Order: sequence, then C-alpha cells, then structure tokens
Amino acid sequence: MDTTPAGAALKSILVIHGPNLNLLGVREPGVYGKDTLASIDGQLQALAKELDLGVKSMQSNVEGEIVNAIHGAAGQCQGILINPGAYTHTSVAIRDAIAAVGLPTVEVHLSNIFAREEFRHHSFIAPVAKGQIAGFGPQSYLLGLRALSGLL
Repeated sequence: MDTTPAGAALKSILVIHGPNLNLLGVREPGVYGKDTLASIDGQLQALAKELDLGVKSMQSNVEGEIVNAIHGAAGQCQGILINPGAYTHTSVAIRDAIAAVGLPTVEVHLSNIFAREEFRHHSFIAPVAKGQIAGFGPQSYLLGLRALSGLL
C-alpha cells in the first residue's frame, strides 16, 4: 500500500517482506511475535507520515518477484527496507539486485538471527545494505525506516 499523496514529491521507500511473512501472527509467535503483516504495515505508514516519506509495501514468497520489485524501485524510490526472510541466507539474486540498483537499503529481521540456528548467521544481503537491524520484533522495521530517513 502506498502512503504517498497524489502529486506529492515525498521521498519514497519500498518495503519488501519476504517469504512466509504473510503468516505473521500465526507462524511461530514465540519467535516472530503476534503482530500481523497488516499491523506492521500500518505502523510503517504512520511513521512514514511523521517522517514525510512515502511507503510502498509488498510481500512475496517468490524470489523472482522480489528481484523484480527491487529492479522496479530504481528511478521510483529513494530507498529500500527489506526483510528478506529465509532468502537472507540463500539469495545471491536478491543481493545482486540490491547492488545493481544502488539504492540505500536497510535489512531488517523480527528475530535476532545471530541468536538462532547457525545457518541463519550469514546474510547475503548485509554486505550490500547500509545496515542491518535484527531482534526487535516489529520495532526492527520502524528503526530501519528511521535509519533510511536519516540516510536520505
């Protein structure tokens, strides 16, 4: 959903929610919390308004759709906020797309990926992101949006 008023020249942020995040609120609430994706998007919209930013959110379980969304952000958005989900640890394609478009990107995670299974400790995204915020639940997204706002 887009919070940019018609005709406004607000800086725009693409928010990408990766695989399985559509199940938030139901999926492993002990790890990911009870907030739904719609709730997180609502919180992002409210903060974006406060920061004079436009926010467009999308969720996909499909790697190629995420790559296409990143490509589409070039020339349309000034930054990317991404929770790549499990693709964090596997996707060279998403990493390369972020590097290719050259937009400031912040990687976020609801859980602390470094306090979890060993395979979650490596991020293909982190080397091409301006920073990474993990472990603060939905606040990770809000902190990430604030960080992007500061970069812009």
